[in-house]
Amino acid sequence: MAYPIERKLVIAVASSALFDLSESHDVFVKNGPKAYKEFQEANLNKVLNKGVAFPFIRRFLNINKRFPKQMPVEVVLLSRNSAITGKRVFRSIAHYELDISRAAFMEGNSPYEYIPAFNASLFLSANEEDVKRAIKSGYPAGTVLPSKVMDDESDEELRIAFDFDGVITDDESETIFKEGGLPEFHNYEVANTHIPHKPGPLADLFKKLAFMQKLEDREQENDRDYKRIIRTSIVTARNAPAHERVITTLEDWGVSANEVFFLGGLKKERILSKLKPHMFFDDQRSHLESEAGDIPMVHIPFGIANQSSTFNLFDAS
Repeated sequence: MAYPIERKLVIAVASSALFDLSESHDVFVKNGPKAYKEFQEANLNKVLNKGVAFPFIRRFLNINKRFPKQMPVEVVLLSRNSAITGKRVFRSIAHYELDISRAAFMEGNSPYEYIPAFNASLFLSANEEDVKRAIKSGYPAGTVLPSKVMDDESDEELRIAFDFDGVITDDESETIFKEGGLPEFHNYEVANTHIPHKPGPLADLFKKLAFMQKLEDREQENDRDYKRIIRTSIVTARNAPAHERVITTLEDWGVSANEVFFLGGLKKERILSKLKPHMFFDDQRSHLESEAGDIPMVHIPFGIANQSSTFNLFDAS
């Protein structure tokens, strides 16, 4: 029996993240909603190009192909379009054979309020204001930043990388760093090594991905030739002695990542360029940069790291 939506890992995605809407957006900005509607109707059968989140979403949906009995994941479209102007989006979805059937079309309004209605563990959008409003309301959301779209269809593996503080967990430690500096931060983390962190905005996503990996564990037990398709990584600027509380937290939650990198201030791009994740989540914009511009990155505008433009957590993010 397929999972009910309450038990599925659901990702909500805006059409602005899934497809390249730059051309139609320019029409809207320059000429208004009527011209935008006419443009979409005139180009109804012109397939939209892939957006930054497309490779991630396509591979995410492939999880259902590995577990067809359970169908444990789902993608929902949350769009600012009207249902009429959204027809082109759904025709493009059909062209790419993406298994997306549920949607909300809001006719110009922000769709973020419907994140919990669809039980979504993540909302991806290129609209920064929508994401900020979602985070402020306590919903898991991230802004997809512009990058080159790289989608090797022969590569089935889904690689997802996370920052730790302010993403998987709350911003408790970042607050200590800002108020007391690096020595105080390390002292605090050592004193609280045995205390797990509280969940952050993407904790539910991370935990449910870990559950999907347990499904893969079972498959591998039954078939040693089974090839895994989900690979998770934590890439944090923490280093020893602040590393141990990360491990304590994961153990307490009963989850793990395939790789954990404690960088101690090294640029994250050095690792990400080797990992080649299909999505990297971080709460600090200064860490969301790559020289080649080909790493899909998502900004999580959560916590103290986003309350000051001058704040930059060097060893504790």
